[in-house]
Amino acid sequence: MHASPVYHPFTATQGLPFSEAVRVGDFLFLSGQVGLDESGKLVAGGIAPETRRTMENIRSVLERHGSSLDRVVKVTVMLADIDEWGAMNAEYVKFFPGHLPARSAFGTSGLALGARVEIEAVAVV
Repeated sequence: MHASPVYHPFTATQGLPFSEAVRVGDFLFLSGQVGLDESGKLVAGGIAPETRRTMENIRSVLERHGSSLDRVVKVTVMLADIDEWGAMNAEYVKFFPGHLPARSAFGTSGLALGARVEIEAVAVV
């Protein structure tokens, strides 16, 4: 028996060409998140505050769909500048005190909205 995907569109921002999250069976796949605040603006201050806010946004999406950070099994990190990998990691690990999910990270030639970091996650529900 196979599980059918359940698509969860973004609620705060209408009209985006992708879902906020997709649930398939016991897995929840999140679209990439960037460090946007409640007003939809990128937080100021560079990679550290953007990473914190991105992870807070991921936590919110997970909780909204019945999961949590402690159930994340895989993360993909995209960095506008791979030289900021260390500074991003310093903030990232604070969100996973009990376990470290499998992870990939890579540098890009640019990210949406001029972000320094974008992070996507897969979690168990």
